[in-house]
Amino acid sequence: MGTDSGPLEIKEEPEELEPQQVKEDYDQSGLQHMVKIEIKDINQEENQDVLKQETDTLMGGDSPFSCITCGKCFRHKHDLNRHMTTHTGEKPFSCITCGKSFIQKRSLNSHMITHRSEKLFSCIICGKGFNKKSNFTCHMRIHTGEKPFLCLTCGKGFNQKRFLSTHITTHTGEKPFSCLMCGKGFMQKHSLNSHMRNHTGEKPFSCLTCGKSFIQKRSLTSHVRYHTGEKSFSCGTCGKSFNKKSTFTSHMITHTGEKPFSCFTCGKSFIQKRSLTRHTRTHTGEKPFSCIICGKGFYKKYSFTYHMRIHTGEKPFSCKTCGKGFNQKRFLNTHMLAHTGEKPFSCLTCGKSFIQKRSLTSHMRTHTGEKPFSQKALLLLMLLLNSKTFKFSYICANL
Repeated sequence: MGTDSGPLEIKEEPEELEPQQVKEDYDQSGLQHMVKIEIKDINQEENQDVLKQETDTLMGGDSPFSCITCGKCFRHKHDLNRHMTTHTGEKPFSCITCGKSFIQKRSLNSHMITHRSEKLFSCIICGKGFNKKSNFTCHMRIHTGEKPFLCLTCGKGFNQKRFLSTHITTHTGEKPFSCLMCGKGFMQKHSLNSHMRNHTGEKPFSCLTCGKSFIQKRSLTSHVRYHTGEKSFSCGTCGKSFNKKSTFTSHMITHTGEKPFSCFTCGKSFIQKRSLTRHTRTHTGEKPFSCIICGKGFYKKYSFTYHMRIHTGEKPFSCKTCGKGFNQKRFLNTHMLAHTGEKPFSCLTCGKSFIQKRSLTSHMRTHTGEKPFSQKALLLLMLLLNSKTFKFSYICANL
């Protein structure tokens, strides 16, 4: 920082001076102690000068160095050089411990703190430790409920400025991060990064138990709960527990009966937005999921996933009793009944039970006399299934 803003009262001389910043120093014996730096005697006129300089930088006033890529102006050449790395992707500052790279040296310095085992700031409420004072301050707001950053449009408060910045885009509709491959826009950069993995096929998050990989870390976190049996989300109404927050949220609506997502075409309502999205495709005819092998299209992603297993022969669901594999979980569930002897579908007329619902449906016709298939169609079907079972004369006599 410059020294034009007034005299500094310093207990010990640090590398960089910032108002109210806590720095670390080490004495000859290697013991840590804290050095507090205070800046005094900054008058209002000097504050106004600083504000004017910052405004000029943003507006391009008295800023002779311009970025040829985006047109942003800077007063100093080193600021322009640093800005240019955001376009080139260059990250010249690397961590010697883990190899992670950064655009700015101060970002590297901030990152290096994460490798220290000792936590400098501890929460007196929950005991959680932090290396950075800024992270500690944000954490304390969780306990106090403080939300100092307010949206001027709707009044909603946030405990961090970055959350407010992201929220504001919901009002403006701005999506500054666009996919170069498909053109889809995103409000946040990390959302774009996650989306790009759909194109590259990269799945950097792997399960240590079964080896399954995922595009997003949250998907891995949710998957791990299947192995641990953890169900963090419990319904206060019926006590049912869930390992996914999205599943829990959908479940809670079943108690209220609310269906907030309605189809503009037919008026049908849904509990979840994704259910409405899938339903809308039945009107538009859109089938965004296409098989690259046979070209068949699908409305739903899971239908596409099941279909692909027909080509690959993948059977991820295995019976623990006999080892038989299945390409869908529901087929495994039905198969398991053969081992347990359970017959959950019972006829209300005669009490006979069945393993599968379709077997019960077929049985019910013996009581109702319903014949949904014509004799001709049924016999032709049976002929196709096993032509050796029926004599040709019997078929001809009943056609």
